[in-house]
Amino acid sequence: MPKRKAPARKSPAPFPTRQQVIDFIAESPTPVGKREISRAFHLNAADKVRLRDLLRDLREDGLLEKDRKRVRPSGSLPNVTVVKITTIDADGDIKARPAAWDNEDEPPAIHISRNQGRRAGHDPAVGDRILARLTRAPDGVYRASVLKHLKAAPLSTIGIFEADDRGGVIRSTSRKQRHDMVVARGDTGSAATGDLVRAEVMPGRGLDARNARVIEVLGDAKGAGAISLICIHQHDIPVDFSAAALDAARAAQPVALGGRKDLRDMPLVTIDGADARDFDDAVWAAPDDDPANPGGWQLVVAIADVAHYVRPGSALDDAAYLRGNSVYFPDRVVPMLPPELSNDLCSLRPKEDRACLAAFMWIDAEGELVRHEFVRGLMRSAARLTYEQVQEAKDGAPDDMAGPLIDPVIKPLYGAFKLLEAARVRRQALEIDLPERKIELNDEGVVSNIGERQRLDSHRLIEEFMICANVAAAETLEARRQPCMYRMHEPPDAAKLEALRPILRDLGYSLPKGQTIRAGNLNPILKAAQGKDHETMVNEAVLRAQSQARYSPENRGHFGLALRRYAHFTSPIRRYADLLVHRALIGARERDGIGPEAMEKFETWGDHISTTERRAMEAERGAMDRYVAGFMADKVGATFEGTIASVTRFGLFVRLDETGADGLLPMRSLEDDWFELDSSGTKLTGRSSGKVYSLGESLRVRLIEATPMTGGLLFGLTNGGPKKAQYRDRRRKNRK
Repeated sequence: MPKRKAPARKSPAPFPTRQQVIDFIAESPTPVGKREISRAFHLNAADKVRLRDLLRDLREDGLLEKDRKRVRPSGSLPNVTVVKITTIDADGDIKARPAAWDNEDEPPAIHISRNQGRRAGHDPAVGDRILARLTRAPDGVYRASVLKHLKAAPLSTIGIFEADDRGGVIRSTSRKQRHDMVVARGDTGSAATGDLVRAEVMPGRGLDARNARVIEVLGDAKGAGAISLICIHQHDIPVDFSAAALDAARAAQPVALGGRKDLRDMPLVTIDGADARDFDDAVWAAPDDDPANPGGWQLVVAIADVAHYVRPGSALDDAAYLRGNSVYFPDRVVPMLPPELSNDLCSLRPKEDRACLAAFMWIDAEGELVRHEFVRGLMRSAARLTYEQVQEAKDGAPDDMAGPLIDPVIKPLYGAFKLLEAARVRRQALEIDLPERKIELNDEGVVSNIGERQRLDSHRLIEEFMICANVAAAETLEARRQPCMYRMHEPPDAAKLEALRPILRDLGYSLPKGQTIRAGNLNPILKAAQGKDHETMVNEAVLRAQSQARYSPENRGHFGLALRRYAHFTSPIRRYADLLVHRALIGARERDGIGPEAMEKFETWGDHISTTERRAMEAERGAMDRYVAGFMADKVGATFEGTIASVTRFGLFVRLDETGADGLLPMRSLEDDWFELDSSGTKLTGRSSGKVYSLGESLRVRLIEATPMTGGLLFGLTNGGPKKAQYRDRRRKNRK
């Protein structure tokens, strides 16, 4: 009997390219996992290992995000998520947005059909929160299937009340809310015209969803402090402490020496801004007398021992965690801790005994950290110095306070700083240098001046000492296998780098391709831009390309500082992350410490404090914009020199040279032409005239409108048009 021929073996399917995998995931209406990808490309067992590594690389490059055991394109929404209804049109069709959306970009569109919206017998209303299953269409629009209606907190708004015959209207203080809210006569409360109020948006359907009810009068909209009040309430920043937290803070007592290391004879000093309100770090340095470390130095960074007063699970701990961090406005601070701690027992005031957690560090002649240890101590600050005092003393003009400290304290600090700075240069930390605006208020709380904060060597000295202590904290916790809340800053993702390239190219710079980007690749560009008109523009473009720094128990290094490990240790008065690091350094043997068992909570804690940090940054930025707009309000009609800071489809954002104020030059204010945005997003070109407005171009503009309550500035072109004729007249060229 003839033998049957064995069937021909099928050749294995080729392994998909990186782009094929990205396209497959992007085109799937729902997140997919390794199983679905393997089936789609007929992968064998060996290829599945390669696929796992490829997916990990794509996540690290910022092109994909994890969704449980599945993946989705970066920036897309999870398969199941909570959405909030924003509008209901006359036909009953519903539009929504993700309930949790902290990206600066506009959220993707989410549509809910009328029938879906009425599922479970619920009549939908603006402000409702819904648990929905999302399906992404090829055009990027999401369709939502309603899984469950969630109980929603009333949607609220902040605005200025104006009484009228019907009751009144509320003019929003947010630029995102363009419509006035109507208040019925019985819903005005005690509000009078000109009051700053918080109002609840009343549920409504169809087009009638702009009614509101006043629930709190916050004060006079033109009064001192109104701007910070707006930002506090707009971002839901907690202000009041619980009675239990206040009682605990008032009952706190100074710490006795006990088993602590006595550091009271060490001339530790605090160095802060002249307007600083709390002092939580003190420094000291001296040449290392160890012959095994020739040319090395010993440094001490002593930090207020906040963990002694704020115990895990206490009322004070609950209050600090809720806030996540202190929030700083020109006229006030919203502290993470009650003032009895933040301004007293945890503030390293001069000549007073204070509990501290001190980092003793030794660096070699190259400025590299060679060893370190942490001790709980009792210290007494020798002096409260300002950056200006220290710098003037170093430069040979000391005042009465700094004079006696030059040789024993100030010169040694600069000696150690010189080595730390050299080490920073060698490792090529990112050297972004942007001017920082400083708001100066008069006694009535009105802006008297907008200046630029000085950047002195004394500022850099403290920064380098703090960075060194933060690295030592991370290294210590790793060595002890204790949980660590890292300050993680990942490299820029591929999409942001691609967006950066045309901006730099148009300004005359190139970014290397085909290699892993390091901070050292960006520094030559930043250095080449120094002293040029577009220096700030280049620095801002590089900054926008960076990933958002965040807190995490996972260590992925710090790209900007070019460090393999980094944690925040130096400000537990104002950052909960630092308090967690202190507790981990103290360890589980102490009542105010934590041990390895806390690791499982660190991811949740990291997400929370990263969110509160972004909330604080947005509130502080919003206050700055409003103060600037208030300062500019009496200058409407004046002309200013500025620079095009951003180019959009609806106009140009211009930054004024003198104050750093940002405002919109709308498309309608340009010449009588149709302007188109180029593919790189850096130029507007007139279709008929050929005029080009480019990123970084200098313009002379006229201030048309300033709205302090929203922080908005509106510009128009002066008759002279662009100050520098950096455009091409294509019609003239065509005639030739």
